[in-house]
Order: sequence, then structure tokens, then C-alpha cells
Amino acid sequence: MPSLTSAPPARPRSRVTLFGASVVCAAAALALLVLVAVRWLPLMTLDRTVAQALHRRAVTEPGLVHANRILTDWAWDPWTMRALTLVAVVVLWWRGARALAVWAAAVSLLSTLLQQGLKAAVGRERPHWPDPVDSAHFSAFPSGHAMTATVTCGLLLWLLRRRGTGPWMWWSALVVAGVSVVGVGITRLYLGVHWLSDVLGGWLLGAALVGFAVAGFARYEGRGGPVLPQRS
Repeated sequence: MPSLTSAPPARPRSRVTLFGASVVCAAAALALLVLVAVRWLPLMTLDRTVAQALHRRAVTEPGLVHANRILTDWAWDPWTMRALTLVAVVVLWWRGARALAVWAAAVSLLSTLLQQGLKAAVGRERPHWPDPVDSAHFSAFPSGHAMTATVTCGLLLWLLRRRGTGPWMWWSALVVAGVSVVGVGITRLYLGVHWLSDVLGGWLLGAALVGFAVAGFARYEGRGGPVLPQRS
């Protein structure tokens, strides 16, 4: 008979692994891609409804349009995001974490190749307006701005977490990253150059890619790969 004073057996805690969450994001992105490719009517209707509502507002607010164009063309432009990744890669290489530097650079490059490949494969047209407030090139799905911002912010948060930063800086970085990822998606919709499903696809693909990258590097380290030096 078990002792009355003994502690009850611990219940196993169920937790979602990073790899599992990445699989879910990838599956959702694939499902969305298929719906876009077959032009599923409910999704197309939702896309048009959102786009038309935002465009009607945008044409009456030139000041807000100008602010959105500055954010999307400069602060959150894909090349700005890639430049931030390049800075992180150079710092990692200089500190001697060369495997991690190469890994981060490879993920950023893969993100660019993946989004451009999908754009070419899907060939989705962007919204067309008789009175556009902005313009964009190439195909629409997925949103390159949304995907690149998600990948860049995800990678930078991961690297910052590995460094062992303090709570104030960590939460500040989370806020900046969250505002950037969500904000760039909103700017693309508000300016009428993307459909809602384009932005959702970019977010999902970016999250999946970062998740797989982080899980993959953890597996690499577990097999004896070099580890990024921690701050003392």
C-alpha cells in the first residue's frame, strides 16, 4: 500500500514542440496555396471584400497612404530585412560562431528562393484598381514582404534568445518584431498590392521556415556541432 505522505506521481506534461508547430504552419500554408491555386470561391470572395474595403478607405486618406508607403518601402522592405540578417551573420562570423552564421544566411537565402519560386509557380495576379495608390511587381502569392519580415524577425529573435539577453531587451525585441511582422502585412493590404491570403501565406511560410531552421540547428548541435558562445 503506497505511503500517504508520498507525493503523487507527476503527470506527463503535453507540450507542442517547435518542429510540430512548424509542421502545422507548413500544412496550413500548403492548404492555403491549394485553395488559392484552385481559386476557391469563399476565399476569393473574402479576399475581394477585404481588398475593396481597404482600398475605398485608402483613396480618401493620402496622408496615411504616404506613411504606409514609407514603412513598406523603407522600414519593412525585404531588402532592409535581409540587410539586418546580413549584419547578424557578420557579427556571428566575427565572434567565431561560423556554423550559426552560415545557417542563418542559408535560411534567409532559402526564404527568398522559396517565395520567388512559389510566385512563379502560382502566378497569381495582384489586385487591379482604376485609381491605385501604390504599385508592385511580380506575382502576388505569397507576399514577399510578409514572408521576409517573418523569417528575419524570427531568426533575430532566436539569435537574441541564444545570446541570453535580459528580460527588458527581450520583451522590447518581441514587441518590435511583432509590430514589424503584423505591420508590414497590413501595409501591403492597405496599399492594395496584395490579397489577404497572400499575406497569410507569407506569414505561415515564414513561421514554418524559421521553426524548421531552429529545430534543425538544435539537432545539429545535439550531434556535437559547435555552439554559439554565451554572454558571460
